[in-house]
Amino acid sequence: MPLALLALAVAAFGIGTTEFVMMGLLPQVADDLGTSVPTAGHLVSAYAIGVVVGAPLLTALGSRVPRKRMLLLLMALFTVGNLASALAPGFGWLVAGRVLAGLPHGAFFGLGAVVAARLVREDRQARAVATMFLGLTVANILGVPAATLLGQHLGWRATFLVVSAVGLLAMAALARLVPYVPVDERQGLGRELRALGRPQVLLGLLTAVFGFAGVFAVYSYLASMTTEVMGFGDSTVTVVLALFGLGMTGGALAAGPLTDRALRPTLYGSLTALVLALVAFRFTVHVPWLALVTVVVLGAVGFMTTTPLQMLVMNKAKDAPTLASASNHSAFNLANAGGAWAGGAAVAAGWGWTSPTLVGAGLTVLGLAVAIVAGLL
Repeated sequence: MPLALLALAVAAFGIGTTEFVMMGLLPQVADDLGTSVPTAGHLVSAYAIGVVVGAPLLTALGSRVPRKRMLLLLMALFTVGNLASALAPGFGWLVAGRVLAGLPHGAFFGLGAVVAARLVREDRQARAVATMFLGLTVANILGVPAATLLGQHLGWRATFLVVSAVGLLAMAALARLVPYVPVDERQGLGRELRALGRPQVLLGLLTAVFGFAGVFAVYSYLASMTTEVMGFGDSTVTVVLALFGLGMTGGALAAGPLTDRALRPTLYGSLTALVLALVAFRFTVHVPWLALVTVVVLGAVGFMTTTPLQMLVMNKAKDAPTLASASNHSAFNLANAGGAWAGGAAVAAGWGWTSPTLVGAGLTVLGLAVAIVAGLL
């Protein structure tokens, strides 16, 4: 694999850390800023809103910018957003910082996936994309637990200062390792928009919205479920998050070759397994060792959906894939926001900390149904 994929993975590590760490810091942020955990959960949604808005907007604005330069500009914006979060004087400012940090997320991953695919042979493109996504999974094994632990001991602001430093490191790696990739003059914004409007692309995006929302309905409140239901202390939250990340890494490693071999069967299988794992978690969460095993499985089957969904929209918009690829991350973060909101609504309604598992299962069933319809069509 080209070394440029390592640079993309380093950037993905930073993005993944700042995206997912808020779930582990919700209790600390809520206590420090004088709000409730479900209200602090809006910070998860704020980041997701930034992704949803930024993915198509920044991709369109950068459609004529050379790919390497655009990747660097996006990481610079990411770094500024995290620094703003670290220095936020109140809850409203923190929401704004989270939105700003989320703006380049979708555009970076969308463009990064296209660049990664162009660096390898056609029969290894899913593996290349999965390699970039490994940065996200490693973030959940190392970055998120370490950042959560840092936030618990030095305050949540220290976490975002460290993520800002990771952003600077990623910029250096991109500048050094990613080759010059020119803009295809044939791929103007109009052509990108037409490709985005194809029915199979839209169905792929809709699958991501519902299918992946099931993951975030549970993951957004995993820290609280660890202490309130499993019966572990605050110090164990980092271990549980690391186990989820370990599962994500296994899922990402498996998803690349499986997607290269059989894209739609991999998508159907991972979504079905996710539904089953979410339902099982409703019961295993009360048995500590079973709960930990299920967390690993949830991470694995949840993240196995990302590579086939990414490759699906890129393949269906093959002649102009950048906007469709970026929009897929808008879809993932609509899933993030929607899942966090739905899970939080269930908890706020008094249904208990385990209720997000069944809410998530229902959302994933909808995603699987859309995927099956798309396959039949």
